[in-house]
Amino acid sequence: VEGAAAEGGKGPSIWDKFSRSPGKIKNGQNAEVAVDQYHRYKEDVQHLKYMGMDTYRFSISWPRIFPKGSLRHGGVNEEGIAYYNNLINELIKNGLEPFVTLYHWDLPQALEDFFLPKS
Repeated sequence: VEGAAAEGGKGPSIWDKFSRSPGKIKNGQNAEVAVDQYHRYKEDVQHLKYMGMDTYRFSISWPRIFPKGSLRHGGVNEEGIAYYNNLINELIKNGLEPFVTLYHWDLPQALEDFFLPKS
């Protein structure tokens, strides 16, 4: 949903790698842009408010917070923290309650590479 797959300090996820592989997604599409919530979250919140929504469920992208998978392997991406703080604040400011999914199949590629090295 958020897109911006290679922006704001985000590391690649297993989904990014999969979606960039030719033939995996119809019409050669990938997850680079998606619906571009990363850049359009204020607009998106206004649309939700206009439709009368009072809650919004979204996922926090693990590789946007920990680009290399963990504190030990690269630390926290402050740009990612700022993005989610801004999104949550915008939701609350507009009367929408945020519901956060902590993991939705967005494993950092760095972790898979570390724990499943190529032979």
